[in-house]
Amino acid sequence: MNLIRFATTALCLASFAFGCKKADEPAAGPAKTRIGYIVKDATGEWFRNEIRFAKEAAAKDGFEIVEMGATDGGAVMNALDSVANKGCQATVLCSPDVKLGPAIVRACQEKNLKLITVDDQLVGADGNPLVSVPHLGISANEIGKLVGTSLYDEAVKRGWKLEETGLLALTHEQLPTAVARVEGAIAGLTSKGFAAARIFKVAQPEQSIASANNAAETVLQKHPEIKHWLICGMNDDAVLGGVRRFEKDLAATDIIGIGINGDAAALAEFTAAKPTGFFGSIQLEARKHGEDTARLAFKWVKDGVAPPPLTLTVGRLMTRDNFHTVRKELGLE
Repeated sequence: MNLIRFATTALCLASFAFGCKKADEPAAGPAKTRIGYIVKDATGEWFRNEIRFAKEAAAKDGFEIVEMGATDGGAVMNALDSVANKGCQATVLCSPDVKLGPAIVRACQEKNLKLITVDDQLVGADGNPLVSVPHLGISANEIGKLVGTSLYDEAVKRGWKLEETGLLALTHEQLPTAVARVEGAIAGLTSKGFAAARIFKVAQPEQSIASANNAAETVLQKHPEIKHWLICGMNDDAVLGGVRRFEKDLAATDIIGIGINGDAAALAEFTAAKPTGFFGSIQLEARKHGEDTARLAFKWVKDGVAPPPLTLTVGRLMTRDNFHTVRKELGLE
């Protein structure tokens, strides 16, 4: 009888100890909201920075980022499955193919995932942007205008005679963003009074320094009367290609090239022993893209506040003189 009473008492005590927490033991909090972040190039510097800033925002605001890379359409669908299975209620996406728009929207609806796109805006079957999906991207035209006005301002600062100055505009017609950037640069330059007759557009068939170099050759040979050259293009590599070709025949001081992206190639020019014809680059704001999209998605899930339909960023002019300051202010150093 005593043995039975002892066993019963012991069992009750064990049950009590197992079922109750100590007074000073903190109670488990609710699970954090999870947000997916899917990008087309998880190894690229731009996207690594975007994800880093998204994670920093998540750490500050109390949510989690589930990052994924997706280099093709099949990978995008698999990534959407994965973030949904991991408990994400929304995802940020930069698709490798914007024409997948309708399929991506359908998949997100089936998985009850809220969708925000970043950098590249999805398009519908008619080729027009899917304005129903909130998007944070880059204003290609406004970035181009900043290139154009900055080229003009530097030429004036150097005391160049505008009648002796020409613009080499390297175009890549296959890419709408590239076209918008170059057209923006031309618009910015002409808005300052630069003569359209001294603007020389030439196509570079491929997105490479070598292709831009070859395209620049034809313009240089046709216009020996031009003493000073301004150079614009779709990105840093395009401008570098033009600069390298012109530097074979002209002094670097007679060339002003301004690229777009602020990538490693631009930084190499800024840290060269002597100034080159590559004067500057428009540094894009990865922090804003990463932080803002992550926070917008979180607020959408947490508070039911939908993001604005369209948000566009521009960037900042970065030169040999200020690139450390600009990069530090943008969280890149």
